[in-house]
Amino acid sequence: METVTPFKEIIDVIKEKGGDSLKYCYQCGLCDSVCPWNRVRQFSMRKVVRQGVFGLTEIEQEEIWRCSTCGTCPSRCPRGVNQIEAGVALRTMGAEYDVYPGHVATIRNVVASLTSEGNSIGGERAKRGDWAKDLPVKPYQEGMEALYFTGCYLSYDPRMRRVAQATATILNKAGVNFGILGTKESCCGESIRKTGNEELFKKLAKENIRTFIDNGVKKVIVSSPHCYHTFKNEYPEFMVNFEVVFISQFIEELIETGRLTIKGEFAKKVTYHDPCYLGRHNGVYDEPRNVLKMVPGLQFTEMADNREFALCCGGGGGRIWMETPKEERFADLRLRQAVQAGAEVLATSCPYCITNFTDSSLDLADHEKVEVKDLTEIIAEVI
Repeated sequence: METVTPFKEIIDVIKEKGGDSLKYCYQCGLCDSVCPWNRVRQFSMRKVVRQGVFGLTEIEQEEIWRCSTCGTCPSRCPRGVNQIEAGVALRTMGAEYDVYPGHVATIRNVVASLTSEGNSIGGERAKRGDWAKDLPVKPYQEGMEALYFTGCYLSYDPRMRRVAQATATILNKAGVNFGILGTKESCCGESIRKTGNEELFKKLAKENIRTFIDNGVKKVIVSSPHCYHTFKNEYPEFMVNFEVVFISQFIEELIETGRLTIKGEFAKKVTYHDPCYLGRHNGVYDEPRNVLKMVPGLQFTEMADNREFALCCGGGGGRIWMETPKEERFADLRLRQAVQAGAEVLATSCPYCITNFTDSSLDLADHEKVEVKDLTEIIAEVI
């Protein structure tokens, strides 16, 4: 049997980058059994962890980039290993040496766009607020009730712009005094951090924090679970705290306080998908379901995997920017679950999920068609 000598230098780097919890792994294999990758192909998080323990990780392999940071394995690990932190630590080495193998190579374009234009999808900074130009949406001013932080996808992607517009419609209908930052808004930086680019994350975070402080922002409403997660859990690393509210939470509050009234019906069978960064990472499960159940005529149904066991769409951890072969898409499996639940509409609250589900829905047969909607689009139809 060949004896393998641990590479102490790599072990030290992994520890320094936040991957020290790898040492607690006793190779039970539970992470492999719950990982969504093993529903579509063979993948071993246990092997990645073991390689990291001995400093034998090869940053040229795509395996360390496969994790979508869905949070399933760390939430179930009996030894408290944080596979996400450990995986990001490994990716940090790749990012520092500009090593992005195979399908991961697209990250280079994302880095360039984030650096030059402040967004991940190649849009011009000057056009970041164009989604709102035909709506009664004002630039944020100090003293307003809240800042609506739109995010990259809702600012630029044609499909997701409709979600931003639905959100603005709801806020205006409820009489919320809100504004947007427009060209002064930059990407929250959550996903690029998960690809290991800590330097770029800090740059984006500091830009946003400076803008928030300069404009007197106290309360931030967000539509992306990734923005929600990083503002709530990661920006405090910079010794700042803002009140962060996810849009589904805010809508429930608006309805319960009488500021928003539902007047119409939505007579369809609807199921709800829990985005990983809203559900498992932040425990927001009830509010979106409560809002949907308040809609007259809406028949709510659950999919096979829901709440803390919800199946990831595959877009987290920067994978929304990477190429994923069709046969390996989690979103296809999730759409199938929606079909099996008899849903006419798959509702969710995440731009990554909607993007992936919309792509997957194109392959459904006519009799299986499921419409993919953001929760705000449903509410905007009935107020």
